[in-house]
Amino acid sequence: MTAALAASWSVTMRYAREAADHFWCAVEDRCPGTLPEREATVFLAAFGRLASGGDDPAGRAALLAVLGRAYRRYRLLPHQLTVEAALVATVSRQVRWTPELAAAWAGASRRATAAVSRVVEQAGDGPPWWPAQVVDHDRAADGIAVVTVRPWRRLAFRPGQALPVCTERRSGRWRWYSPANAPRADGTVELHIRAVAAVSRALVHRVRPDDRIWLGPPRSIGLTLDPASDADLLLVAGGTGLAPLRALVEQVATAPAGPRVTLVVGARTLADLYDPISLDKLQSAHNWLTVVPAFSHDPVAEAGEQGDALTVALDHWRPGQEVYLCGPPLMVAGSRLRLLAGGVPAERIHLPDGFGT
Repeated sequence: MTAALAASWSVTMRYAREAADHFWCAVEDRCPGTLPEREATVFLAAFGRLASGGDDPAGRAALLAVLGRAYRRYRLLPHQLTVEAALVATVSRQVRWTPELAAAWAGASRRATAAVSRVVEQAGDGPPWWPAQVVDHDRAADGIAVVTVRPWRRLAFRPGQALPVCTERRSGRWRWYSPANAPRADGTVELHIRAVAAVSRALVHRVRPDDRIWLGPPRSIGLTLDPASDADLLLVAGGTGLAPLRALVEQVATAPAGPRVTLVVGARTLADLYDPISLDKLQSAHNWLTVVPAFSHDPVAEAGEQGDALTVALDHWRPGQEVYLCGPPLMVAGSRLRLLAGGVPAERIHLPDGFGT
């Protein structure tokens, strides 16, 4: 029944506003004052998406991150049967209802609640999501956008973390992205996005300034700096994996006496190096920073810049450096063995745990 669940949920989301109103009224009627009306649209879209299935592990983890926080903040676990019944009743209003579909949605709702209940205690306190306005959208390269957003309320995060992101154009679908900046005085967050999945494609091709998106609670993914360490850094970026590593550079820039940093940025060719102006400004402003481009398919690149990012980075590695690497899954998957073979101690290797950019 997985296909039937997905199909019926897709139909329900065509009438998202009406569905959210019905869902909220059903919850409010039996459990007054639990779920705020203003949050019903985002909550329903996420909970229904989780129940209907179809996400990869990272997408499911993003859904659980926001829903776990929502259940904790609004104390919904004691009212789980009401929430489940409200979801089933909402879907039943929008599609051709059969006993088989009713049973499938009842079971799917129970499984979704069970999944959320397992993460509530680890969800932490605070808002489950922050509405944010898109203030700038730059098509930095083919299939890549640099999107700057301003949350309506300040979002506290650490450089190197990732956070779930959802757009109204793909309601209920959440994906992980890492801010490309350290926290700013104006509260804005910069996201580097490659159009590889539904949410990413919407953010790259369809989202425009003044659009609204939502940011979920930040999570550490293994790339945050150890505040007790003063070791020099070797940062290795592939594609939009540059984002969390550039944030680390900005963090070092705020310290009175930080380490020396070598940032290796991988791309196929010079034309694919999507953030050169920002990188040049950073290097010009800080004499402790060295930016090294690495071009895997550019025959006219200088000798020291030819090769994939990890190959070039190993030429720059020096004993004592902490190595942080982020990039496409295939790059990350084989990197630990290559770093170990290159002489980097295991305890100095920092890789994303799979939920980041």
